[in-house]
Amino acid sequence: MLPWRRLLRPLAVLTLTAAALVAPTGAAQAATAPSSGWNNWSCKPSAAHPRPVVLVHGTFGNSVDNWLGFAPYLVHRGYCVYSLDYGQLPGVPLFNGLGPIEKSAGQLDAFVDKVLASTGAAEADLVGHSQGGMMPRYYLKFLGGAAEVNALVGLAPDNHGTTLSGLTQLLPYFPGAQDLISTATPGLADQIAGSAFQQKLNAGGDTVPGVAYTVIATQYDEVVTPYRSAFLDGPGVRNVVLQDLCPLDLSEHVAIGLTDRIAWHEALNALDPAHAERTTCASVFD
Repeated sequence: MLPWRRLLRPLAVLTLTAAALVAPTGAAQAATAPSSGWNNWSCKPSAAHPRPVVLVHGTFGNSVDNWLGFAPYLVHRGYCVYSLDYGQLPGVPLFNGLGPIEKSAGQLDAFVDKVLASTGAAEADLVGHSQGGMMPRYYLKFLGGAAEVNALVGLAPDNHGTTLSGLTQLLPYFPGAQDLISTATPGLADQIAGSAFQQKLNAGGDTVPGVAYTVIATQYDEVVTPYRSAFLDGPGVRNVVLQDLCPLDLSEHVAIGLTDRIAWHEALNALDPAHAERTTCASVFD
């Protein structure tokens, strides 16, 4: 990065953060009422938004903390919104997404069935952050999810695993480290680039027919590395780099899901492409 761009980054952060703080949304209220408006099992989808949206948290996340901003953002716009907890480990509260990903996909399958039964909708849309943008692909590919899902939107998903900036490549030099991770936190081991799970997930193609895929990545991702490994190949895929929409956006892996209204605006476009509006830096005010 050129020196002048380093100097501009703090200014850009302050500008976008200030805009997010004054933007009209229910996100500020969510801190005091974290489940307000979503996981409302009496909600019925409208003609304008006929599909419920299921939010899938990332590794170490949960159904509330990961969505304190984005869930109210969607509810405010008329969507029926639901979020689940998955990948729990015994004796580990709050921090989820650590169990075997195949089992987590089964939990998502059951949750989507519950949402569809409650809302009466034929299909749902999924929006996931990090592991939550990748794990549903197992559900779509191997558990019949393609018949129940219209679209999958991934915010910084690790679709082809990650090297964690090369750190995972050091594991072979520490005898027993790989086995320890696999035993203690199989959900982490499954996300390592080249793992048996990743090979199974991506064998034969990234996508399944009938589902629209959108990937929103950030070039400042320090967890999904390289960041373009988030991208998918196949029909019905749209890969987006956040900085192509707004060069001033400096969100990294966590912020793209938790606070980034520009990423949220583009996700909204993916949920309702017929009424999509161009996403720019000004989308932080929408």
